[in-house]
Amino acid sequence: MALTPGTKLGPYEIQSLLGAGGMGEVYRARDSRLQRDVAVKVLPRALSRDADRLRRFEQEALATATLNHPNILAVFDIGTSDGLPYVVSELLEGETLRERLRSGAIPLRKALDYALQTAHGLAAAQEKGIIHRDLKPENLFLTKDGRLKILDFGLAKLTQTEPDEQASIATVSDGTEAGVVLGTVGYMSPEQVRGQSLDGRSDIFSLGAILYEMLSGQRAFCGDTPADTMSAILKEEPAELSTANRNVSPALERIVQHCLEKSPEARFHSASDLGFDLEHLSGISASSATLAPIEAAPPSRRRLLGRVSALPLALMMLGLGWWLGQSGARQAPPEFKRITFRTGAIGNARFAPDGSVVFSAWWDGGGQQLYLNRENDPSARELGLKDAELLSVSRNGELAVRLRTVHPNGLIELGTLARVPLSGGMPREVLDNVIDADWAGDGENLAVARFIPANAHWHLEYPIGKVLLDSINWISTPKISPNGKWIAFADHENNIGDDEGSIAVIATDGEGREKKLSTGWESIEGIAWASAEEVWYTSTMSGFATNPRAVTVSGKLRNITNVPGGMVLQDVRNGTALAVVNLSGRGIRALAPGTREERELGWFGWSLLAAIAPDGRKALFFDVGEAGGTNYTVFLRDTDGAPPATLGQGRALALSPDAKWIVTQPARGGSLNLVPTGAGQSKTLTHDSVNYNRVSFLPDGKWLLASGIEAGHGERDYLIAVNTGDSKPVTPDGISGVRLSPDGRAAAVRGPDGKWGVWPLDGSSMRPIPRLTSEYDVVNWSSDGGSVYVEPIQTGKIAKIYKVNVTTGKMDPWKTLGTEAAGIQFVSAPLISAEGNAYAYTYAYQTSQAYVVTGLR
Repeated sequence: MALTPGTKLGPYEIQSLLGAGGMGEVYRARDSRLQRDVAVKVLPRALSRDADRLRRFEQEALATATLNHPNILAVFDIGTSDGLPYVVSELLEGETLRERLRSGAIPLRKALDYALQTAHGLAAAQEKGIIHRDLKPENLFLTKDGRLKILDFGLAKLTQTEPDEQASIATVSDGTEAGVVLGTVGYMSPEQVRGQSLDGRSDIFSLGAILYEMLSGQRAFCGDTPADTMSAILKEEPAELSTANRNVSPALERIVQHCLEKSPEARFHSASDLGFDLEHLSGISASSATLAPIEAAPPSRRRLLGRVSALPLALMMLGLGWWLGQSGARQAPPEFKRITFRTGAIGNARFAPDGSVVFSAWWDGGGQQLYLNRENDPSARELGLKDAELLSVSRNGELAVRLRTVHPNGLIELGTLARVPLSGGMPREVLDNVIDADWAGDGENLAVARFIPANAHWHLEYPIGKVLLDSINWISTPKISPNGKWIAFADHENNIGDDEGSIAVIATDGEGREKKLSTGWESIEGIAWASAEEVWYTSTMSGFATNPRAVTVSGKLRNITNVPGGMVLQDVRNGTALAVVNLSGRGIRALAPGTREERELGWFGWSLLAAIAPDGRKALFFDVGEAGGTNYTVFLRDTDGAPPATLGQGRALALSPDAKWIVTQPARGGSLNLVPTGAGQSKTLTHDSVNYNRVSFLPDGKWLLASGIEAGHGERDYLIAVNTGDSKPVTPDGISGVRLSPDGRAAAVRGPDGKWGVWPLDGSSMRPIPRLTSEYDVVNWSSDGGSVYVEPIQTGKIAKIYKVNVTTGKMDPWKTLGTEAAGIQFVSAPLISAEGNAYAYTYAYQTSQAYVVTGLR
């Protein structure tokens, strides 16, 4: 029953009713002691009947009252009058975000402003261990002066039952009308829907759903019933933001998607991380209350920059010079000194103990070499070590290098770790399947990131043999802190070879767990310790222009500088940085049926081939660059060179035999999707927990063969029904391949020992293919099913393809692909048509220059 004006609750005199709902009534009241108007929320009587819940409410309200933050409703007092618990807070004038959303989507600038203010408020609460657990537009208030306030902070947690009592359902049942019920349910995190224990990442999911709604004018998750909505939260992805709001940049869309990851571990680590990324996107400081205008990202910055005329470019540089002059009064800009001058690609570069620079490079169309560059000497000296990638230089002048590098997936590079003196000599091999390594301060031990083929896991080891981290995610760039207490590394949070992910640290004593310091990056390419407490790294939220940033072990983030086109941090020594600037990309070359010359099929500069039609007349690929967007863009193109058709977003995986359907997957992994190449409706195909990576249609088009990893299992192959999405494993753990025979009855698979064989899909047994050891990769079958096309696994500009009889192992040369041109890094294994009269392959190109950088702070 509503209280009448004049009713007193302690020193507070009720004046009028402001609002009511399932969680109580809110009144305007007068504080007789301090002579000010306040808001008094009277809670349901059911709360006062439960002594334990009332006690927890009082404890939480007192804790919330300690949150003195401009984006959190200030709580002044709590009390009980005539059995009615109440909370006293500041009185606000304005409207809730829900009321504002009734008129549709919110302009981009305002939506970012509100999201950033909310993130700041959540961050302040998380620092004190408090989470909201009922964040929704009804609980965000917009004051008349533009300030956002989070309402009911901490109360949602205590007006529900505990997690083991199905916390989320209690909130649902408190609603009094359908819209309120769905409104509450629609912002729950998946773990909240499941009734699991919660932390601050649950609030981040809710904020992601709110930001999505502000930008699109539509709810991220909404069904006809609360159960339908909860099912959508658990299993479905919201529609792409860019389809509802063309002003949403790929970087902003990625931030929203990162908030809405189903797994808490895949979201932003904290609200402060989210706030940092929103500030970075908005181009403002943490103390600013107003956002600068934001424009949508252009389709391709590389293409647009290439068209800038001389006069506008001169004006741009004049403006840049003025800006540097103005900022120079506060802080001198960094100085870049170029130290390489030849044409080609640079791999890793490191400072040697005497201050010289050691680096690996492919110059002027030649093979990979190690070089030494001394100060003020533009002509780098060859070290006499070929086909080796530099990993680290010890304080004693010993090199850690990677030999026989292969590219098993995406950007992952694996090889044999070896040690060799800087002064020269033969490498001493140490360990296989290593991606990266770093010397400890003692000059004897190494930290390594390596792949474990037996279970498809990744290890971070220090020293070698002592496992600090066992992960299903691929990890790279381990760097030992100067004091030897920490190892920083990149956790890429996927196993598909995408270099997105987080900066993390782990204690070298093996006593602690992985600690993520900075999350949500589209790309991470370099890590170095600037001090015992701060890690420097280069990353980007969109595209490939990585720029230097810093994060402390305690998680404090900051930008260091922005470099046009970006840079890759390589090393830091006494405040001086070593960096490489790259112009790189991926292209596709194809030979169409009946033609004699290859044709370029790549589209936006970072194209990755996924499939070729059985008749060789169509190629399926996706673009992962800036123009492709944060979710990538999928294309289908005729191999005769006609312009491609855009089919949607995600990673392309497979093309049906009749070229009428494709299989895609979200850029960061997830369920497989079935997408028509013409008229028709897309649908989510799989509904299991398998993380698939390679997919192929069976000849009848009704089944898929896919390799994947499921919790508790190693990589294996699965059959998936196209009409239902039901899946079943067809090979044991550790056996996979997805190279289907022409009749669809068998597949070429790789066993745990790396050797190849033929596995009938009826599950009988594996028949080895003579001579095909782990040094080869099977590309495709011949049309008669008697042979397979194979490529020796190697890193090089030339790919030699052989045809091998599956029964006798007889090996005959088939084709040589690629070119020795300067800047070409490697050629991937080709995809070959059924008749062998057409093929296509991806190639990588890169030109680089190295710089010594001073003045970074």
